[in-house]
Amino acid sequence: MSKFPKDFLWGVACASYQCEGAWDADGKGPNIWDDFCHDPNAENIKNRDTGDVACDSYHRYREDVALMKQHNIKAYRFSISWARVIPDGDGAVNETGLRFYDNLVDELVANGIEPLITLYHWDLPSALQDKGGWLNREIIPAFARYAEIIAKRFKGRVRCFMTINEPQCIAQLGYGNGAHAPGWKLPEEKVAQVYHNLCLAHSAAQRAIKAVCPDAQVGVVPCGSLAYPEKDTPAGREAAYQASFNLNVGWSFNIFLDSLILHRYDDSASDAVKRFAATIDPKDWELMETPDFLGLNIYQGFMVNEKGEEVKRYPGFPLTACKWGVTPEVLHYGPMNIYRRYGLPIYITENGLSCNDKVYLDGKVHDAERIDFLHRYLLELSKAIAEGTPVRGYLQWSFLDNFEWGSGYDERFGIIYVDYRTCDRIPKDSAAWYADVIASNGEIL
Repeated sequence: MSKFPKDFLWGVACASYQCEGAWDADGKGPNIWDDFCHDPNAENIKNRDTGDVACDSYHRYREDVALMKQHNIKAYRFSISWARVIPDGDGAVNETGLRFYDNLVDELVANGIEPLITLYHWDLPSALQDKGGWLNREIIPAFARYAEIIAKRFKGRVRCFMTINEPQCIAQLGYGNGAHAPGWKLPEEKVAQVYHNLCLAHSAAQRAIKAVCPDAQVGVVPCGSLAYPEKDTPAGREAAYQASFNLNVGWSFNIFLDSLILHRYDDSASDAVKRFAATIDPKDWELMETPDFLGLNIYQGFMVNEKGEEVKRYPGFPLTACKWGVTPEVLHYGPMNIYRRYGLPIYITENGLSCNDKVYLDGKVHDAERIDFLHRYLLELSKAIAEGTPVRGYLQWSFLDNFEWGSGYDERFGIIYVDYRTCDRIPKDSAAWYADVIASNGEIL
């Protein structure tokens, strides 16, 4: 008997700037990642890499969909480039750019693969950034209009929409420490304003989509630090729960979700966040829309003891190529604790690892490390499901090796190898393994 529900959605994910390329083709406008990568006065990206070509999925999407079908993929989560569809973010629609996504969705549907659309995966049109980006509340109606345009275009073909990917990265990395586009370094109260505008933007977009497609499922995709217990005891589980939602720990799911869903900030919030919270118009809370589901991007977690203290990792702790910890337990306790706090259905919208992949002498890519990682994490996810957590699907990150933001092309997360000189694709061993997992609905794990 499978450890996963019979209708479990097995899929993969990628994002527009990371894989499409064609950065200035067919009327697409510039976005903040174009600007960030092309900045001649700063080396914002390792090796000065850019997403100008990336994996060239803009021209090779049929090949990619064929590879998905070949490997039993049931769903593809992709993001739409806002600037490809509306070059200045809030003006005329670029029909040629929109037609690209039309063709992609049609190709997916024709091959029995469910399209899952993310509206915003970080590539804001430059024209909107020039007006203040997510710091400017005027972006909210522009985002809602964009959502409405997409919903009208794909009504009847797409049933699942995700509004915003990783608001934590947008706010903290883009506007807080400047590591990501747009590269701003704002005080904490201003970063809190960005979070608040993202909550309102999600809500306005959800209403816009529902007005067009009442039966659509609309979610949001946060990220953050999640704890797992050193000892699986009631005290250990409670300590992991409390540590996961402590805003003093750092990255947190609840800096966004508490505001959006619970209409408050946790008591552990910093003084700066509390000062901002005191300025919120009470009417704003009435504008917040609870999503239909949560997409969770989970890669690693941290261990705590029964007192809630972080347990230091031992020397030689297993790490991925980008030095993230290998902590499969987080896919057991993390979704359970998110569900306990918010009570919403869950998709694992990103999970995977970077490996030092290469083409071997036999012309193949042998990535046993990735297979072992995914196997361990999926076994832990099955435990969360067995304990009653409504996990509807799992989307491996990523389908293709692609542009990994500030790391450029140094990190390979894909189950399909991409030779960036030619953009040729080579399925890795993990792709065949994942195809077997999907075919058995996880029974082979």
